[in-house]
Amino acid sequence: MNIANNIIKNKKLISGKHHRRKGRCKQGFMTVRHRGGGHKRLYRQIDFKRKENSIPGKILSIEYDPNRNAFISLVHYQNGKKTYILSPRGISIGDTILSGPKAPIILGNALPLTNIPVGTTIHNIEKILRRGGQLVRAAGTVAKLVAKEGRFAVLRLPSSELRLIPSNCSATIGQVSNFQSNNKLFNKAGSKRWIGRRPEVRGIVMNAVDHPHGGGEGKSSIGRKNPKTPWGHCALGKKNRRIFRYSDTLILRRQRKKKK
Repeated sequence: MNIANNIIKNKKLISGKHHRRKGRCKQGFMTVRHRGGGHKRLYRQIDFKRKENSIPGKILSIEYDPNRNAFISLVHYQNGKKTYILSPRGISIGDTILSGPKAPIILGNALPLTNIPVGTTIHNIEKILRRGGQLVRAAGTVAKLVAKEGRFAVLRLPSSELRLIPSNCSATIGQVSNFQSNNKLFNKAGSKRWIGRRPEVRGIVMNAVDHPHGGGEGKSSIGRKNPKTPWGHCALGKKNRRIFRYSDTLILRRQRKKKK
């Protein structure tokens, strides 16, 4: 089944995407650099809540989604409803999935954290009950259920952060598909333009008025102790998380710094 036939048959799940701001705020000022252009996209409505409780669903197809780096799966439930879900790694066409408290611990099933054994790998995790999955949705990501403590469950997120999540929130068993998305090769500049990425220029080759790294004679260094952003802020190592967030008490261990 090709993409064109899927769009024709599943028009209720696909809509036009009109809010691509391309790096600009509502006043028209550029707030994110290197965004713009790209191919036209249609938005696929993903069921992050897995609302069809205790109703088996069959995987009809595994498709590419231009709005995310993971694959999506088209599910046909026994009550006649069709939805898109994030495709778990290892699932295949024809498999059956189930959601709800009584669902077995099988790849692709969604159930509350209280019913998931400790040590299980999960994704598409809710932070607030009935709000839908908000954590661990990128391609190849996976979290691990470490422990259960009363009303909360302890999860190890892909960033190595240990975080408390309410036990009544749901999650999906398995790892998100397309784990090799970071290894994709862009053979030419046009490949980046197709996905909406404009050219980037190193600060060291700019003029001094355009970037803190700019200026100098010949092939010079940046001339500073630490790399800077175009606005003069520290680019590496400085913590930029907003203080006094509501979730500070839920974080048991912060994410580890990546080795340079």
